[in-house]
Formats: sequence, C-alpha cells, structure tokens
Amino acid sequence: MATQDENQEVTMEAEVKPEDAEALCESAEKVDSDSVSQTEEGNSTTQDSSIINGDNADSEQEMVDLKIIWNKIKYDLKIPLDSSGAKLKEAIHSLTGLPPAMQKVMYKGLLPEDKTLREIKITNGAKVMVVGSTMNDVLAVNTPKEVIQQEVKAEENKKEPLCSQKQHRKVLDKGKPDDIMPAVKGTKERLPTVPLAGMYNKSGGKVRLTFKLEQDQLWIGTKERTEKVPMGSIKNVVTESIEGHDGYHMMAFQLGPTEASQYWIYWVPSQFVDAIKDTVLGKWQYF
Repeated sequence: MATQDENQEVTMEAEVKPEDAEALCESAEKVDSDSVSQTEEGNSTTQDSSIINGDNADSEQEMVDLKIIWNKIKYDLKIPLDSSGAKLKEAIHSLTGLPPAMQKVMYKGLLPEDKTLREIKITNGAKVMVVGSTMNDVLAVNTPKEVIQQEVKAEENKKEPLCSQKQHRKVLDKGKPDDIMPAVKGTKERLPTVPLAGMYNKSGGKVRLTFKLEQDQLWIGTKERTEKVPMGSIKNVVTESIEGHDGYHMMAFQLGPTEASQYWIYWVPSQFVDAIKDTVLGKWQYF
C-alpha cells in the first residue's frame, strides 16, 4: 500500500502538470505570434520598398509644369521633360478628351511630334496653345450646315431656270452671236490657246475671255476695256445650259460675296465649261 507521503507526492505532480501544459501553450502561441509578426513585417518592408523604388524612378525624370490652353480653358499638366510631342498630345487627350489626331499644338510655332519637350526648349510655366474640335463638336456643327445646304438646294430647285428669268432673257432673245465658237456637245476639252471670243455680257456687248495662267489672272475684255481679275478673288462660278441650245451655257463669275457681284457671260461653248471652272477655282473645289 502507498504511504501517505507517496500519495501526497502523486497529488502534487498531478497539480503541477496542467500548469506546465498551459505554459507550453502560451509559449507556442507566442512563437506563432512572433512568426506571423515577422512575416507581416517582411511583407510590409517589401511593399514600402516597392513604393520607394517607384518614387525614385519618378524622381529620376526631370518634370516640367505646363499651362495647356484649349477652348479658352486652362489646364495644369506635369509631364517628363523628355516626353515627345506625341506623348504630350496623349496627355492633352486625357485632360481634354480631344483626340491627338485632331489636335494642333502650338508652342513658338507648331509643336513637332517627333521631338522632345527638352529639344524644343519648353520651360516651367510655359503656355501651350491647343486648337481642335472633338468629334461631337464637329458633328454638332456639320449636321445643321448639311441640313441648310439641302434646304438651299431644294429652294433653288423651285426657282425657274436662269435662262427663263427676265434679266437674262433680254440678252438671250438676241439669239446666238454669228461669230461664236462652235459647240461640241457631250465632250470636255482643255482651254484653247487663243481667247474665248464671240460671247455676250449682261449688257449685250461682245466679250472675250483670256486665261493668263502665268499671272493667275482672268482677263475679261470688251470693246471698251479689259478687266484683269485675279483668279483667287473669284468666289464661285455659276453655269446653266441654255434651253433649246444644249451646246451652250450661260456662266457667271462671282467677284464678290453676293449675287449682285456676278459677271454674266452668255453662249459659252459647253466643251470648255469644266475646264473654265477647274482653271478659275482650282480642281480642289467641288462645284
């Protein structure tokens, strides 16, 4: 049988063991906590390092502060000095919504896309002017204009033919001039090397046209005088075939902003009509 002292010792051991277990658990938790803390610190150090590296990368580039002015609005822009003109356009696009292809950027002249801001010597606080319209602006402007043009064209179609109007009938009723150049219907010819002659002007007098290409002038000659008109000053050319005489046209050179400034000529041979328009207005015009 166990003695009383032995039983007391066993009891004491039993009482000590739970405390030892609790201490061991606390020690293990502390170790795990320290490990997690070290891991978090390691992650935090890596993230901070990444941010610092990023800041260092930005700080390595010399920046320049610009004032972008577009559509009467000023924008502040900070951009690396070694950015190209093309990169500047992209930055302007992000600020204004204006596509790079529709931008005209000016700083001491038109800004080149292939050169850097440093090369063109842009400095801090420089004002950069931008000209251009967004696609919405273009559509907003063009759509009404197209509608107006259609309305004007429809209105013109309602009018009586030019050759039926009283102001022109008094000349056309005189009949075709005897010395008029022959017409060739359905063909297009270059301007002749000699003046176009034998035609009438609005007063019924004889008129001739001489195209001085080397001087970029149209000479309108009558019996009384010759007017030397710069072709660049002619705003438009209006033509219409003469009813009953399909080989001939009546033609007006618009020398000013209104119809009152039109100089009318009658009995123009039809084969030269397109050549006259191309010569006077230039082939880029659409009439």
